[in-house]
Amino acid sequence: MPGSCTVIALLKASSSSIGYSKLLPLETSEDCRSCLECSRDNGCVRCPERLFLLLHREGMSHHGTCLHACPAGHYGQRGKDINRCMKCRSLDCEHCFSRDFCTKCKPGFQLYKGKCLTRCPGGTFAHQTDCVEDCLLAPLGEWSDWSICLRDGVPCGFRWGKQTRTRGRVQSGRVLEEKAASFCPSHSETQRCRMKKKCPTEPQYTVWITSCCNVGTGNGLCCCLLRLLTFCNFSSN
Repeated sequence: MPGSCTVIALLKASSSSIGYSKLLPLETSEDCRSCLECSRDNGCVRCPERLFLLLHREGMSHHGTCLHACPAGHYGQRGKDINRCMKCRSLDCEHCFSRDFCTKCKPGFQLYKGKCLTRCPGGTFAHQTDCVEDCLLAPLGEWSDWSICLRDGVPCGFRWGKQTRTRGRVQSGRVLEEKAASFCPSHSETQRCRMKKKCPTEPQYTVWITSCCNVGTGNGLCCCLLRLLTFCNFSSN
């Protein structure tokens, strides 16, 4: 009959028999509606090609059922002859991709790299059901302007120097994103740049940069340290 299967009874062979058991056809059973072969005591023993065999322990024996998808705590393992529902190793895992790699945790646990944890490790934070890392919730903003071209802290006296620019995290005001931004590093880029080989010596050409040092002038200003410029443009009160 199309769409049904034949129930097979497993009868123990006599002491003179060779093999495991004799298989005798029985009437069609509700328990075997989705299977290709079925045992009176153990339920499904073989499933159609696309279905998975799930074994339930019942006392000292197992009872088989054919399913389209494996239940929680199991994953589908396809084989040449039969597809099976296998248990996830972790009891805290609700769904898993393989025995040791969880894809969804039970309530009260956070998923991190295939494991279910009670608390997220350092450098990550809980977001919904996962431990989020790599600053996924703190997007990068626009690049800053390139800094002044420097070498050894001075802007002249060499042919080539380096300049940098940075790209910080966006401060959106959202709690989770602000939390991510607090430990997510900014990005920076460095490139080679042309410098002025000759440093100016006139006071009006003194270059003020962030790497200048504070000197005890009356007005609190500081003079840039230039490799070839020993002159400081002080002004007194």
